Amino acid sequence: MPKNKGKGGKNRRRGKNENESEKRELIFKEDEQEYAQVTKMLGNGRLEAMCFDGVKRLCHIRGKLRKKVWINQGDIILIGLRDYQDSKADVILKYTPDEARNLKTYGEFPESVRINETVTFVENDMDDDIEFGDDYSSSEEGDAIDNI
Repeated sequence: MPKNKGKGGKNRRRGKNENESEKRELIFKEDEQEYAQVTKMLGNGRLEAMCFDGVKRLCHIRGKLRKKVWINQGDIILIGLRDYQDSKADVILKYTPDEARNLKTYGEFPESVRINETVTFVENDMDDDIEFGDDYSSSEEGDAIDNI
């Protein structure tokens, strides 16, 4: 059997993430870019995001971020708009909750944006009107089946 001459296998490299601890400079949007909040993860490196200009877009996570930066529902992201497709965009950057709070205090986001909360986007508070009926015992269910 060959002897191990290196410093370890691929698991040694996989576990390290040194850039997490250092603070990075806050990046603001430029032209052809927009802030958005993730509404739905679609899989295959794609997601649905509600942009702060009021348009819902299908976004593609670019290769630099895939499998390195994990994006979840409710995260604030910076997206690059496409000239030729207004309904699609590319994810450029994911903001940490601290960075998102700083951007909100600078007035970059609308006041209605909730940071660190899962977004459901239910229209007109439809979930408030749900009422459940009384529970039925199993004997009554058996009678109902016999009547059919």
